[in-house]
Parts: sequence; structure tokens; C-alpha cells
Amino acid sequence: MAEKRVLVTGASGFVGPHVVAALLQAGYRPRLAQRNPQAVPAGAEAVVTGDLIMPVDWRVALEDVDHVVHMAGLAHAGPGLDAALYRRINTEVTLELARAAEAAGVGRFVYLSSIKAMTAASDGPPLREDAQPAPGDVYGRSKLAAEQGLAALDLDWIALRPVLIYGPGVKANMAALLRLARLPVPLPLGGLKAPRSLLAVENLASAILFALTPACPARRAYALSDPEPISVSDMLAAMRSGTGRGPGLLPVPEAWLRRLARLAGREETFLKLAGSLVARPERLLSAGWRPQAETKAALARLAAASRAS
Repeated sequence: MAEKRVLVTGASGFVGPHVVAALLQAGYRPRLAQRNPQAVPAGAEAVVTGDLIMPVDWRVALEDVDHVVHMAGLAHAGPGLDAALYRRINTEVTLELARAAEAAGVGRFVYLSSIKAMTAASDGPPLREDAQPAPGDVYGRSKLAAEQGLAALDLDWIALRPVLIYGPGVKANMAALLRLARLPVPLPLGGLKAPRSLLAVENLASAILFALTPACPARRAYALSDPEPISVSDMLAAMRSGTGRGPGLLPVPEAWLRRLARLAGREETFLKLAGSLVARPERLLSAGWRPQAETKAALARLAAASRAS
């Protein structure tokens, strides 16, 4: 495995630096596809591919490459974005790169998809990995279309479908929850007991490493999360423990909070945060993947690091 070269796209995003660091630590040689020239970590190399809006000639980037980790994509930014843009970035670019990788004889093509390729739900019963995918928006459909296109190629592809990812540099809802946890006052969120799946960025990186090995069966999609779901109240308690505080959570019933959110026109935001979306990584665990981080400990570390910064 020594010095196997891995082409990595999307390395400058939230999860990218963690994945690149894990690849380097595991003995791979990452080649980072970049829109514009930027510095790269020691042991990595760079190749400028330009803006993905335009067609890319991937042949130079794929020269002497053993595997591909494709993380570049248009994030789930909610309504208002052009559906054609999602198709271009999330579907067409993925398949253009995959076809070029197939022609170059690449070993593994690991695609960072999304749990949204399976469902649009923020609440409901646990997802089953063998269930028929039912994406509910253009983002999820663009991710699923990429997976379906990969299945038509003669390529050892793997699609990882992560749930909500957390770690240093996290934004959006998890960043908001972290800010709440840092407030030096009691919070009326002790009644939010619905379980939901999260994914530590360390576990995402370790799953990508596992997907590059023969132990991980190829040509299939995998739900990706920390093994055990966790409630919002337990998330906050773990974060507060990382800042040296007790939980400080008041047991206001969830139904009351949901009603208040509805009256304020924020029910959708409330469900994204407090809903029960559980997607256990059964296929990956059965194949032999072992996560690196335990959820409560990782959340405590995240809060401690944010307090120190």
C-alpha cells in the first residue's frame, strides 16, 4: 500500500482537511484537485483542475493515481438554487470524473454522497439501507443520480451516505447547538429525547480509509454515521461537559417546544435539529469498519476546543 496515490476532490471544504490528514497518516500520497493553486500539506501534491462548472480534462489529474476520493459537490443549501446547477456539480461532474477514472484503470472510486439520497425526512422510523431510496429535493436527487450513474460503469465504486457531520469548523445547525451549549444559563431542552444519528468527522475519515481497502465490498452504497444515535439533550450535556459544566437542562416537553416553533414559523428548523433521523451504518460495521470516535466524547472535545479558540 506504501505511497499509493489518491486523487482527492473537495479537499478545501469542512471535511477535506481531516480526510487528507487521515490519508497521509495511513501512508497514502494525496493529490489534491484545486480550483486555483493553493498550498498543500507536507506529503501531498496539488493539481489545478479549475472550476467544476466547466468541463474538466481529468487525464493529467489521474495520471499514476491508484484511487479517487470524490468529495467535491454543491452543498445542501435549501430551496432557491438552480436545479441545473445541482445536476451539473453533483451528478455530471461525478460521472465525468468516474468515466475518466474507469479509463485510467483506477482501483477504487469513493464517492461522498449524502443520506439525502435516501430520504428527505428529518423525523420518523430508522432508515433501512435496503429500502428504496426516496430523495425529496433536488439536492438528494442529484446525489442519487450520481450513484445510479456509477452503477452503470465498470468501476469499483463505493458511495458513502453520511448523516449530519460534526467536528472542528462545523457550521449551520450543529454550530448553533454548540453556541447554545456554551451559554452560561439553563436551557429548556432537556425534553428533547428523540434519537438521531450524527457522524464525527474522524469517523468519516476512517470510513473513507476503510472504503479504499479490499475489505470493503465495492459497487454499493453505505449509510454512514456514528454507530449509536443520540438525543439533542444528550448532545448538549456532552458538549457542556467539554466546557466543564453540568448539563443544566430543563425538562420542557418536546410537544411544547415544537408548538412554539410552529407559532414562530420555525418548525422545519426545529425538526432538523430535534427530529429523529436514525441511519445506522450496519453494512459498514458488518464489513469490518471500526469507528475511531465515540459520539459523546467527540462532542465534548469539540466543545472544549471551541471554548479554547
